[in-house]
Amino acid sequence: MDKHDGRGAGTARLDDPWYDASANGWGAPAGAGPAPGPAHVPVRDPAEDGPTAAEIYREVRDSDAFQEVRGRYRRFVVPACALFLTWYLAYVVAATAAPGLMGRPVLGPVNVALLAGLGQFASTFLLTWAYVRHARLRRDRLALDLRWETQQLTRGARG
Repeated sequence: MDKHDGRGAGTARLDDPWYDASANGWGAPAGAGPAPGPAHVPVRDPAEDGPTAAEIYREVRDSDAFQEVRGRYRRFVVPACALFLTWYLAYVVAATAAPGLMGRPVLGPVNVALLAGLGQFASTFLLTWAYVRHARLRRDRLALDLRWETQQLTRGARG
C-alpha cells in the first residue's frame, strides 16, 4: 500500500522512510547509471574499552540466573520426555507383542488398541498444556528478565 501526500492520486511520498527506490528496483530505467556500491559500515576500533558481545554472552551463560532457567527447563523436560516415550513404546510393544490384549473389545466396536491410540493423542495435548503452563509459571519471567539484562549489556558492546 503506497503512502500519498494528498497532492495527486497515485503519487508516492519520497520522504517515506520505508520507500527506497534503488533497493526495490523502481524509479530508474534498466541500465541507467552505475549500480550502487556496497554500503559503508563503520569499523570500530578494537582498542575501545568494554567487553565484546561474545564475552557478555559467555558471562551470562555462566551466571546463576541462566543456570537456574536451564535447570528448571531440564527438571521438567527430561522426566516428561522419558514418561511420554515410555508410554509410546509401551503402546507399540503391546500392539505387536499382545495382539489379543489390544484386540479385546471394550464397548461395541471400540477395543483396547483404539482407546490406547486415542490416549496417545490425549497425552500429547496434556503434555503440551503442562509444558506451556510450566514455562509460564516457572521460567518465562526469569528468562525475560535475563534477556532484558543481556540486551542492556550488549547495547554498547563491541563486536
